Amino acid sequence: MRISRRDVLSGLSLLGLSAGLLGGRRSARAAPDDYRALVCVFLYGGNDGNNLIVPVDGRYADYAAARRQPTDGGLALPMDQLLPLAPATGAASYGLHPSMPEVQQLWNDGALAVLFNVGTLVAPTNKADDSAGRVPRPESLMSHQDQQNQWQTSLPDRPSRTGWGGRLADQLPPASLPPLVSVAGNVLFALGERSHPLAVPSAGGSTFGLSGFDGSVGSKAIRAAMDALRGLDLDNALVQSVAGETAGAFAASGALSPVLSGTGSTTGGLFGNQPSVLSRQLLQVARVIEARSVLGATRQIFFVSLGGFDTHNDQLNRQSPLLAQVSASLSAFHAATLQLGVASQVTTFTLSDFGRTLAPASGGGSDHAWGNHQLVLGGAVQGRQTYGTFPTLALGGPDDFTGQGRWIPTTSTDQYAATLARWFGVAPGDLASVLPNLGRFPTGDLGFLA
Repeated sequence: MRISRRDVLSGLSLLGLSAGLLGGRRSARAAPDDYRALVCVFLYGGNDGNNLIVPVDGRYADYAAARRQPTDGGLALPMDQLLPLAPATGAASYGLHPSMPEVQQLWNDGALAVLFNVGTLVAPTNKADDSAGRVPRPESLMSHQDQQNQWQTSLPDRPSRTGWGGRLADQLPPASLPPLVSVAGNVLFALGERSHPLAVPSAGGSTFGLSGFDGSVGSKAIRAAMDALRGLDLDNALVQSVAGETAGAFAASGALSPVLSGTGSTTGGLFGNQPSVLSRQLLQVARVIEARSVLGATRQIFFVSLGGFDTHNDQLNRQSPLLAQVSASLSAFHAATLQLGVASQVTTFTLSDFGRTLAPASGGGSDHAWGNHQLVLGGAVQGRQTYGTFPTLALGGPDDFTGQGRWIPTTSTDQYAATLARWFGVAPGDLASVLPNLGRFPTGDLGFLA
């Protein structure tokens, strides 16, 4: 992004920051090449991981028997349509949904890993423990709203006003602009005790910023009056807080409006002429990353999302275009990070409400479940590998707690988040502040990041 330092400083000057002060703050930060970013892609509704990743070895027969073939009104994908995920050595044991050829290529390039059977867990458990009630289940298990919140807070045993992304940002030193950026509205994931997300639009820059301040004489007078009002009664704590929030909004508007407009961006063409809903959001993320130097950012956390995954009926036809959108969007975004030279400094990962039943529901759909499979992408990912334990695909089997193919997770959201947080730079001693339940699990590093 060809944005001048003067453009950004003019925005930051709304906070009263001079170029010298900004330079002083930047000198106290890590070196520019220490930049790292996490990009959370939330798939709202509960993506059916059973058709995202399918075994292509002898276990395929178990999968097909439980899901039944599409000609019988079931959900099983034909084996010859699955996209093999061949490891670095040996034959493929798993195949990818046929709508995701770009993700298959990312796997082949070594930039993508698959994490099996992750979910919200109060503590490690198994079918025997669950049946006996020795380990409590997450509160309101299989409820969309509750499970979305618990994936975003990593606290399934209590309500929380903060998300693990926000608590992660709380570990960072103060910065001129918030390190949290949401392109999907205000979300719990990005709320911390002192950190709050900067919500930006998913397209263009014309809708971001303060209306009416166009540089005219009249707008300058209005702006001067607003600045004067913000300076009154600052000895009052409430007034001081409001004035600070307003100043922050002015600064963000001035600094990010030229960034999000896309003027001079070098990555926009990678997302196509008519980007999808998810691609538009990731394009905005790419633009902010491209401007990281002039924005003075060394650590950033982004949140984007795509809905529609609550496939209670007609799942084969509904899930396919959604996964195609995910595949193309992730591919374009990874290409942007390569072009910007930050592929190894940006890690993108998926979350979703929960998995779905292996057994089909009436109407060609599936019902809410528990454990699910997730994708992790980036240059630092130990790719072309799978992590965690794949469930036994048997209705009523050792991993199914209801007889309909609802998997008890074998990896917790805490372990998933901790692996990402460690790579992001959180010290081991500070992980408990981000993930209070992490100590209940045997490891906080799943090994999928270098």
